[in-house]
Amino acid sequence: MTLTVLAVDDSRTMRDMIRLTLSAVGMSVVVAEDGVHGLETLDASTPDIIISDINMPRLDGFGFIEAVRQKEHLRAIPILVLTTESAPELKMRARNAGATGWIVKPFDPQKLVKTVQMVTG
Repeated sequence: MTLTVLAVDDSRTMRDMIRLTLSAVGMSVVVAEDGVHGLETLDASTPDIIISDINMPRLDGFGFIEAVRQKEHLRAIPILVLTTESAPELKMRARNAGATGWIVKPFDPQKLVKTVQMVTG
């Protein structure tokens, strides 16, 4: 079974890097450019895992995660935060919002793949 990943990040470069990294191991990657676009994407399809940035226009990662967790059919989907931020209070805020894990940018491609496989498998 192919894993479907929703990657939400306002950086086109980062979206492309996530897509290249995960599609190289056979995952299907859908991208969104911010939290609002991410929620719109979730109305159309349900991924196996979500990877979200924190600092984005229109709706940041915290708001996006909280909105996802309010939808009954999306509550069990793992959400990984992928961000340049590493402050413990931000990690705690993300966890309280409903995030499953935290990866700091720039990411190690092999670590990203392993983490995705670990939280989905």
